[in-house]
Amino acid sequence: DVQLVESGGGSVQAGGSLRLSCAASGNTRGAYCMGWFRQAPGKEREGVARIDTYGSTTYTDSMKGRFTISRDNSKNNLYLQMNSLKPEDTALYYCAASRTSVCYSWSQFNVWGQGTQVTVSS
Repeated sequence: DVQLVESGGGSVQAGGSLRLSCAASGNTRGAYCMGWFRQAPGKEREGVARIDTYGSTTYTDSMKGRFTISRDNSKNNLYLQMNSLKPEDTALYYCAASRTSVCYSWSQFNVWGQGTQVTVSS
């Protein structure tokens, strides 16, 4: 199976930037839809961005224009560049995967990393 490990989280002031990375290992052969999710304290987990095998991306509206998802298939890595961070972006950010070439739903993901904490102070 595939294992996912996130890195790059940390503490930053509002307006700052962070770049999250996700390294995939194990059975990475084949096509995968990859995504980033987040969960803030007391809130449900929500989709942030997803990218399919062909590079097509989808973002949750509140992240559009501030966050950019990308992938390097040669390195089995997924990235999330986060700019203009706000205190409400504070959350545990998860990398996720679905063994499908096309992304079609936030609920299709069935492989999860452990998460990396992002804290944005005002």
